[in-house]
Amino acid sequence: MSAENWSPSSWRSKPIEQSPVYPDAAALAEVERQLAGFPPLVFAGEARKLKRMLGKVANGEAFLLQGGDCAESFGEHSADNIRDFFRVFLQMAVVETFAAALPVVKVGRVAGQFAKPRSAPMEDVGGVSLPSYRGDIVNDIAFNEAVRVPDPHRQLMAYRQSAATLNLIRAFATGGYANLENAHQWMLGFVKDSPQSARYQALADEISATLGFMRAIGLDPESHQELRQTDFYTSHEALLLGYEEALTRVDSTTGDFYSTSGHMIWIGDRTRQEDHAHVEYMRGVKNPIGLKCGPSLTPDGLLRLIDVLNPENEPGRLTLICRFGADKVEAGLPQLIRAVQAEGRSVVWSCDPMHGNTVKAAGGYKTRPFERIMSEIRSFFAVHQSEGTYPGGVHLEMTGKNVTECTGGARAISEADLRDRYHTYCDPRLNAEQAIEVAFLIAELLKARRDQRGLAAHPAAAE
Repeated sequence: MSAENWSPSSWRSKPIEQSPVYPDAAALAEVERQLAGFPPLVFAGEARKLKRMLGKVANGEAFLLQGGDCAESFGEHSADNIRDFFRVFLQMAVVETFAAALPVVKVGRVAGQFAKPRSAPMEDVGGVSLPSYRGDIVNDIAFNEAVRVPDPHRQLMAYRQSAATLNLIRAFATGGYANLENAHQWMLGFVKDSPQSARYQALADEISATLGFMRAIGLDPESHQELRQTDFYTSHEALLLGYEEALTRVDSTTGDFYSTSGHMIWIGDRTRQEDHAHVEYMRGVKNPIGLKCGPSLTPDGLLRLIDVLNPENEPGRLTLICRFGADKVEAGLPQLIRAVQAEGRSVVWSCDPMHGNTVKAAGGYKTRPFERIMSEIRSFFAVHQSEGTYPGGVHLEMTGKNVTECTGGARAISEADLRDRYHTYCDPRLNAEQAIEVAFLIAELLKARRDQRGLAAHPAAAE
């Protein structure tokens, strides 16, 4: 398993799961050839910077906020949707930063999150069986034989959409939109009359007052770029390995291989077999990578994967994205933490409270009860408190749109409400209001942890 035995194409000699079957091999090869000549979407230096920031998370000196669409689509790609997602993300980050007094590392599931694993290769509707929808990069969601056949040319469209999305996000992040003086303006219109609005506006007022004080003593945001712009990174599940290989590049400054499809890429719960193709590809690129960890992952299995994916024990290289379900996290997570701690492995522990809490509602809609999502986050923090480890991040499926896909939340979305604005192409997402409510919960948990550590360091203050 040494690096000398790896190449961007060495995954092709391994067994592979969740790989679409393209009927035209020549067309697929031609698309991959074209992609290999396209400019990189992200750069090695950006990926290294993210890895350094995630190293701070691993050391308890920052917090990871990762979130975005379940599956990006071609049909819903618009400037307004990207802007609204970015606005909500900024709100969530500032809520958590203010409470935790820690930097928040912002990583979107965006500009590349097109491919989706499926539980079955075929989908049956009304006695008709067609290939399952695997994301817009592979085929179309319409239940139609002609568009369900995997089409390699969709990879070219995914690349171009990713490039356009990245262009707009970079402009928002560095062009003044992320200026903390705009914190009041980030609130989306439909959230303004929600129960979360008053809490956020109060926080924005505190930020404005703080900035006013800083300006009064000569610290103007215009002369301090950290107050008027932000670092924002992209991520996606590296499911379609031919696409990933085509966008793998050698960094001219280090000679290392990087995936240039996104700053951070991860391995899903269905494709993490240590001797299979996805692990083989990921072990060779130097990006920060994620690993989904579900109830079926044993401590020994996790340690073997860590040996393969982060043999040098590099801080920030590996994020363990834990997706147990609210009723399983307290039984499953501690044994993984203890195994990793006993071996002295450096990882980021992140909570995915979405994927283990999916249920089928009346009318056939998949949904995620909001209280289960909140419960898993609380349990994630509680387990780390008990184990003496750091709950380093959260991984959410969310949108800036006013959707009704997850039940519950401050507005108490019911199962009957799901049909109103159920727009997801795959799994249910938090809407903007629910996402901000999650951010406030995380803020409270981070602040409580900070306060507890402060009292432990200065016990006399508690007397």
